[in-house]
Amino acid sequence: MNNRIFALVDCNSFYCSCERLFRPDLRTTPVGVLSNNDGCFVSRTSELKALGVKMGEPYFKVKDICVKNKVAVFSANFSLYTNLSDRVMSTLFDFTPNLEVYSVDEAFLDLTGFDEKNILDYCRHIKETVERNTGIPVGIGIARTKVLAKLANRIAKKDKSTGGVYRLLTKDKLEYALERVDIEDVWGIGRQSTIKMNELGIKKAKHLRDYRNDKLIQSIFTKVGRMIQDELREISCFPLNEETPKKKEIISSRTFGRPVYELAMLRESIACYASLACEKLRKQQSVCQEVEIFVRTNPFKESVAQYMRVNSMKLDSATCDTRKVIKAAWKLLDEIFINGYEYKKACVKLSRIQDASEHQISFFGGHDTIEDLAIMKAMDKINARDGHETLKIAACGVNKEAWYMNQVFKSPRYLTGWNELLKI
Repeated sequence: MNNRIFALVDCNSFYCSCERLFRPDLRTTPVGVLSNNDGCFVSRTSELKALGVKMGEPYFKVKDICVKNKVAVFSANFSLYTNLSDRVMSTLFDFTPNLEVYSVDEAFLDLTGFDEKNILDYCRHIKETVERNTGIPVGIGIARTKVLAKLANRIAKKDKSTGGVYRLLTKDKLEYALERVDIEDVWGIGRQSTIKMNELGIKKAKHLRDYRNDKLIQSIFTKVGRMIQDELREISCFPLNEETPKKKEIISSRTFGRPVYELAMLRESIACYASLACEKLRKQQSVCQEVEIFVRTNPFKESVAQYMRVNSMKLDSATCDTRKVIKAAWKLLDEIFINGYEYKKACVKLSRIQDASEHQISFFGGHDTIEDLAIMKAMDKINARDGHETLKIAACGVNKEAWYMNQVFKSPRYLTGWNELLKI
């Protein structure tokens, strides 16, 4: 018998909850957070969902509904959200050393060994503590596998009678849940898999669990599909991943708030994206040996001439030095830039990533020196202490207004900017 116990802690409408934290006047008001350039909704409160606004809905399509119903709309403020996410995860670590930070607003806790009779009360205590310490409301699902914990969490957030905490540790509750959850709502089942499962008569989570032809499931949905099926049978297949895996590719990309025509402006944007990518590279203690850039016009604007190019370069020696990456990216940009086009997006991608402590140094030189690494470390330390871009490479420019993304509804950096601290 599987005696494992997993708990999934999921923040409720996380981005919106972060905005509400510093705006108590919005506690009962519909709130929505938009994606980059104020494009689509990426987070919605239950009040906004009730108005029929869907996830990913373009703001311009529902602007009249938002104005009519006095919806509080915010531009994405990722520095604020990341800071509050760190606080939530830090609080959760107080309850168990075995924790997997699954995303910015979700974490799996391994509670194996805790008394099952008291596990519900313990998770309620976790919920209350997180909300007291951070101000962010959460829902908790408890089960013997990660897939079932996800399912339990869904019930906890949808059924108000649960108080935000629900457990699937008894047979009757498990049967009740699996009979009512659609297969498309099972963690790991995508749109195409849902279509194929429906063709097999699998409409509910219970149908997948009880499907007898295991070999057919594996042949159509691969080993992962079979593992999901076993997880629904309370057989744990997905272990807790306590170490965040290092990224094999790092991409930094944005759509410009307004069209860019000049090479100088494109250079600034490329330099900024390269800087962001290198910061992430150093944070995971890695180096890269390939730089790729991408530029394009607006594919949705038929009235302008279209242009899109990708260019890449393999470096002589792996590096994490922002200056070297910018130099390579600029060389690539100069090779593909054509004057006269209305550029709308740029991207920098770092690949061939290796551990900084294990990569092979080039025989012909060009590798990062002790001085290079010291400069990058000092810059990262200053920016971590005093705020993003307190210190930056001059190539990034001083005026982003000519190309930076639109953030008309952006809230202050309450926790990460000295000039934007909340005033009472």
